[in-house]
Amino acid sequence: MNAIIETRKRIHSIDVLRGLVMVIMALDHTRDFFHQTAMTADPLDLSSTSVALYFTRWITHFCAPVFVFLSGTSAYLLGQKLNKKQLSLFLIKRGAWLVIAEVLVMSFAFTFNPFYNIIFLQVFWAIGCSMILLGLLVRLHFTIVISIGLLIFFGLNVLDRLTIPPTGLPGVLLDVFVTGSASFYSISDNHTLVVLYKILPWTSVMILGYGVGYFYKDSVLPTKRRKNLLMLALSCILLFIVLRFTNVYGDPAPWTRQQNGFFTLLSFLNTTKYPPSLLFVSMTVGPALIFLVLLEGIQGSITSFFTVFGRVPFFYFVVHFYLIHILCVLAFYLSGYTNGQISDPKSPFWFRPSTFGYNLLTVYGIWLLVVLLMYPLCKRYGRYKHSHKQWWLSYL
Repeated sequence: MNAIIETRKRIHSIDVLRGLVMVIMALDHTRDFFHQTAMTADPLDLSSTSVALYFTRWITHFCAPVFVFLSGTSAYLLGQKLNKKQLSLFLIKRGAWLVIAEVLVMSFAFTFNPFYNIIFLQVFWAIGCSMILLGLLVRLHFTIVISIGLLIFFGLNVLDRLTIPPTGLPGVLLDVFVTGSASFYSISDNHTLVVLYKILPWTSVMILGYGVGYFYKDSVLPTKRRKNLLMLALSCILLFIVLRFTNVYGDPAPWTRQQNGFFTLLSFLNTTKYPPSLLFVSMTVGPALIFLVLLEGIQGSITSFFTVFGRVPFFYFVVHFYLIHILCVLAFYLSGYTNGQISDPKSPFWFRPSTFGYNLLTVYGIWLLVVLLMYPLCKRYGRYKHSHKQWWLSYL
């Protein structure tokens, strides 16, 4: 099966778009570790933020949904080379591996806490659980799979109007699978589990991406693919505009009139990510589909640059987090902090006190440094992965 995985045809536009959102993703993570108010203020709070800070955070909203969406598309493309049983088994095993990597590899990358006092369940957790569920679903007919994804996608915000059990197993299951922005579970006296990404909303995004993979079949003409993708994109954007304008359904946080028209627009765009609402996904996936159309057939130095990252997403995601945190450690000591300040009860990250940080311009400079340092690492690893056929490389 590994030979099939490694020789499947890559879609250039998908690699470029994935690489683009991964580069933007690094901006948000750099801001988390280096911006002076990252631990003390919400960059989307219109009463306290600046326009530059707002858009620095808002633009990164595209990263997670596009990343998960394209994971579903890649799963469909892989399914063109495997039978349903093989695809199901691969997705389940890879999903389980991502969940393990989230706990053991990424939680340490976030915190640098060797005692794992705080364990975060975030992107790998969401993708891993979604892959496991998709792996179970792919044995069904394609239409049934997509229907389930659409049902979840359109129906999740019904729960905004329902009373969720605050305690007990039903409340925990609803909280982990569907609702809640951030859930804290004490698993021992000194260890806390933080669930930031809820499973079913992200699973629906992956299933929708799986459905879009159909248009990349060899039997689909490029003109028809572009037409269908554009129609889907415009439908998502129109759905977002209409539902958001009515303030009736699709997001638990309605937009409100602000001190001027521009800030009212910012409120209009400020949809809910935790968990991702119908409008949040529509607002981000719609433009992403337009990018897929525009990027098709375009070759050049800029697209090649982003492709280097897009072809090694797991490697990039893990390594860039460790790189950012290592740079934070260096800045921590260069800023005059001492070993006694490594751990701050107001910050979950070691070497990142709540009072630490720089202005936004400096954050952008560090972000560019991170991207430039990651480029040769990803390029070299991409070449290694392309020229080697070990089974474990398909999981990285």
